[in-house]
Amino acid sequence: WFGNLVTMQWWNDLWLNEGFAKFMEFVSVNITNPELQVEDYFLGKCFEAMEVDALSSSHPVSTQVENPAQILEMFDDVSYDKGACILNMLRDFLTPEAFKIGIIRYLRRYSYQNTRNTHLWDSLTNICQSDGLDEGRLQGDGFCSGSKAHSGASKWFMKDELNVKEIMDTWTLQEGFPLISVAVRGREVRLHQERYLRSDDPSQDSGFLWQVPLTYITSNSNTVHRFLLNTKTDVLYLPEEVEWIKFNVDMSGYYIVHYEGAGWDSLINLLQKNHTALSSNDRASLINNAFQLVSIGKLPLDKALDLSLYLQMETEIMPVTQGLGELVSLYKLMEKRDMEDVENQMKGYIVNLFRTLIDQQEWSDEGTMSQRMLRSYLLMFACVRGYQPCVQKAQQLFQRWKESDGNMSLPSDVSMAIYSIGAQTLEGWDFLFEKYRQSLITSVKGQIKSALTISPLPHKLKWIMEQSLEGDVLKTQDLPLVVIYVSKNPKGYKHAWDFLRANWHSLVKKFELGSSSIANMVIGVTNQYSTREMLLEVKAFFESLKENGAQLRCVQQAVESIEENIRWMDKNVPLLKAWLERQGRTVTGA
Repeated sequence: WFGNLVTMQWWNDLWLNEGFAKFMEFVSVNITNPELQVEDYFLGKCFEAMEVDALSSSHPVSTQVENPAQILEMFDDVSYDKGACILNMLRDFLTPEAFKIGIIRYLRRYSYQNTRNTHLWDSLTNICQSDGLDEGRLQGDGFCSGSKAHSGASKWFMKDELNVKEIMDTWTLQEGFPLISVAVRGREVRLHQERYLRSDDPSQDSGFLWQVPLTYITSNSNTVHRFLLNTKTDVLYLPEEVEWIKFNVDMSGYYIVHYEGAGWDSLINLLQKNHTALSSNDRASLINNAFQLVSIGKLPLDKALDLSLYLQMETEIMPVTQGLGELVSLYKLMEKRDMEDVENQMKGYIVNLFRTLIDQQEWSDEGTMSQRMLRSYLLMFACVRGYQPCVQKAQQLFQRWKESDGNMSLPSDVSMAIYSIGAQTLEGWDFLFEKYRQSLITSVKGQIKSALTISPLPHKLKWIMEQSLEGDVLKTQDLPLVVIYVSKNPKGYKHAWDFLRANWHSLVKKFELGSSSIANMVIGVTNQYSTREMLLEVKAFFESLKENGAQLRCVQQAVESIEENIRWMDKNVPLLKAWLERQGRTVTGA
């Protein structure tokens, strides 16, 4: 539909194809297989897009491109994931019924033609006015003719007709996304928007203004209230005072929220006392937003860590994986420095936080898709972190599997954790590699390959990257993932960086300058560095490439990420140490 039946006019609007495709993946599967609950995972796509979009090197969803390398660079998280997220936000704002009618009109009106941004927005405006191509479909579906059209959820029958183009141009023609600050005083809610930007250059966030479809719930009302913020500041009035207010319900909007005054304390208190008062996506978004606000100095680190304490009661996949993601990334920064004491304290805190949930996991393939994915994620984390009950179980199962010469059937949900423990020894690594060569099952080969990169054996890590480059034993198409996985390994990150530098010209020949494969390797290998020495080394290398890489957007993103990591560590390591010390005393009762 979005790419063949209707195709974008030029590459600057690539998102009309790829953003729609990504969005429709989730919409379609949710309709055909609701039991998979894929809408839960859509949230993760928006968080990923925001990671890139928070940098000053980001680009608008719709942006000018002039040469092949720039066109290739458009195939990124902004075009795909941000494109999908702003469509989801618009669908939620217009209501799914109105959005569907507009999309049908768009596809009919522009079948076998080329489109620009504006054609989509025109199709989503005045949806209940037939234009001759609708063949009575709009009236017939009951939305425009029936009482639904005048329901409180619909935005279409307010006195001021919505200008979809005006709203959405603010999301597609400028990069970045808004940070909404909320200050509650009695019944009065003061709102302020600014660009969320991880940069120490304040000039780069001026002049940005979005039309933001805000949603919120309160301690007094589960009804989703809506408010279009189209100015820098505004005020809304609640019918009565509330204990807490939560904006961006289910994180359906592409923005993050800061609660001023006692706002965060109220929400942290709610999570501690009754976390299920908020949906799992709302809980995941609070975790995400809190740590993003730490990065720009809006929230102290200890406040975000205080919020994380409630996770010992959490059982849902999105908040658990989001919490783990935020906390693990902290010690990942420390692994690239000599900070073993704090690093180990942090690892111990995380394992203790999720210990009960980890112990509840069965080594099987039972349960719903979400339960199975959570099991796989948690047991993998616990084994790699050296949590002994997990390590011992994985060792037993690996030994039995090895004794059967790999013929014993392992539960697919836990096989990755088992392989990873097996790959810790030279004998186990060699056995796994032999099974990788023999297996004809793509999913099994993928799991074994990942486990081989988690090994602490440096010579094996170097060898597997070299073999992936040669392309005989391992496919060259797998090389970017292999290099990125090795770079995440505390025993391998230096080797991954050395490999990238030594083989840059070969990599560019194989994957093309500007390709997502090159971009993923550049960012994946460097984005956890946090020292000035590595910043200078990364900068010097890419500057030496000149037109063979220095101009790439991914290089700018890599440098920005390292600069941000340095700022984060300088400011927050003392706070983290003090907080972990306090937690240690609380646990021991000292």
